Amino acid sequence: MGAQMGKDLLLKVDETGAGSFMTVAGLRSKRISFGADTIDVTDQASAGQWRELLDGAGVKRANLAGSGIFKDAGSDAIVRAIFFAGSVRNWQVVVPDFGAIEGPFQVTALEYGGNHDGEVVYEIAMESAGAISFAAL
Repeated sequence: MGAQMGKDLLLKVDETGAGSFMTVAGLRSKRISFGADTIDVTDQASAGQWRELLDGAGVKRANLAGSGIFKDAGSDAIVRAIFFAGSVRNWQVVVPDFGAIEGPFQVTALEYGGNHDGEVVYEIAMESAGAISFAAL
């Protein structure tokens, strides 16, 4: 993947569960990260006392974080309602010329702030709540 503008990365939500995604915010900074726990199966017979890990085991996770401005009042209301309800919804992150990451996430943090001479901004954090898929674009 070549260099791209950060604004081209889109965050979308399937508000109703019908499989239709809508862009919810003008994110100025975004991050998605993936992680996996390991299962240590090292024992006294491990070669050279080196740690051994169980292949294909462990809990996988993804987290999304971003900050910026909401697209409109309706988008703000949707995300706020999802947060306060503690709902798990399908979200999609589209990275142009790379792919789309999609799956269930729960909004775990939603913060608002702003300066006296600027716009209201927000920060959002989400944690995966099920299997995540990737589709190349």
